[in-house]
Amino acid sequence: MERYFDRLEKEPLIAERWKKIEELEKSGIKAFGPKYDKQNMIGDILKHSPEENLKFKTAGRLMSLRGKGKVYFGHIEDQSGKIQVYLKKDELGEEIFDKIVKMLNVGDIIAVEGELFITHTEELTLRGSKVNLLTKNVRALPEKYHGLTDVEIRYRKRYLDLIMNKDVRDTFIKRTKIIKLVRKYLDDRGFLEVETPIMHPILGGAAARPFITHHNTLDIDLYLRIAPELYLKRLIVGGFEKVYDLNRNFRNEGISTRHNPEFTMVELYQAHADFNDMMDLTEGLITTIAKEINGTTEITYDGVDLKLENFARVHMVDLIKEVTGVDFWQDMSFEEAKKLAKEHNVEVAEHMNSVGHIINQFFEEKCEEKVIQPTFIYGHPVEISPLAKRNADNPKFTDRFELFINKREYANAFTELNDPADQRGRFEAQVEEAMLGNDEVPPVVDDDYVEALEYGMPPTGGLGIGIDRLVMLITGAPSIRDVILFPQMKPRD
Repeated sequence: MERYFDRLEKEPLIAERWKKIEELEKSGIKAFGPKYDKQNMIGDILKHSPEENLKFKTAGRLMSLRGKGKVYFGHIEDQSGKIQVYLKKDELGEEIFDKIVKMLNVGDIIAVEGELFITHTEELTLRGSKVNLLTKNVRALPEKYHGLTDVEIRYRKRYLDLIMNKDVRDTFIKRTKIIKLVRKYLDDRGFLEVETPIMHPILGGAAARPFITHHNTLDIDLYLRIAPELYLKRLIVGGFEKVYDLNRNFRNEGISTRHNPEFTMVELYQAHADFNDMMDLTEGLITTIAKEINGTTEITYDGVDLKLENFARVHMVDLIKEVTGVDFWQDMSFEEAKKLAKEHNVEVAEHMNSVGHIINQFFEEKCEEKVIQPTFIYGHPVEISPLAKRNADNPKFTDRFELFINKREYANAFTELNDPADQRGRFEAQVEEAMLGNDEVPPVVDDDYVEALEYGMPPTGGLGIGIDRLVMLITGAPSIRDVILFPQMKPRD
């Protein structure tokens, strides 16, 4: 405690608040008191009128305070809303008024008991017959007229952001509602929510750079989950027919307005289904959420008008041909594909060793930015889809899709590969790719998963949807940090 108070010489405003606290304590008022029997949320109080002659007991943070002499007005706020309070010396009594009301600061947490009335400015107001100090604010809140607008501070001090910005609170309330709607949508369709491991002995389930940790007792390295896919499909092998995991994943990659190293996704698998069923499910889920949260499927995001229904379905190769004129339906060698890439200024990394890799690069560099309205891009090359089943008509491609809306990916899904021999071959190809320098693919074959497939996995459709990006879309948030309560930040030092 001594060290804490030593620093107050450098922070005179905080020191001044502590002097008030000392005065309060001397007069018998606890600055950090016990719990209060809060019986009414402010949002519920606002639904009533003075004519009902009801008495309310509520509590909240004091967000404004003005007055002098024997009368003070202020606003208190809780999670549900904000209401004006009227504090008069004649009604509260001289002792409470002098010891508590006159010692209040904006930011204090107080309890108020009283009845409603309408002021001459026609504002619904709670007339305080009793007032208690619950928690004294030590550090002053930002100036109310400008609020908290510094993005850096908002993300680092989310608690302060939530206090000062109602829109931020509303966004995170909507996030909770969206996650509940995801669960309800899947539960109503017979899916079973399950939990899968966060620490994996073998990297797998997606192409991403992992976080690596070490288990001392077992003396082995483990990977923080980049995707729950291989465990969920083991459950399909085990006899569950509809499962999902609403989970946290971790990818040791860049931080941007669309990426956070720790993120939330829902991943699901359905036996006796394929990627067409996953398209229907994805569209139904997003359309339902948009209607429930916003009351419409028509939204404006980042200045672009979008309609979240009747999603288009376009083959990747067809879109590449439309945008660039290059026809990858034609058979060609790797060298021919590389020549086309050079002609169109498409980058080919060292580990890219197939026509399929180049097709995907053409899409990422030339086509993604063209996809505005909700569109399922399907038919990914086998080489970049190690867990997806080959297309029956053209085995160079897979029955896989990614959902793009306004240039961004929101979902990834496919008809699952359930042929153990083909799966082992794909894993071995990934090992070769890792040896060429791709640190986003597993460097070893997951033998246990291949063995699970040898017991037999029914035809299955699988889907993963990024929850953070979905919340951004539905709420209109420009950055992923606006929908994650505590995003990763670069240390100040």
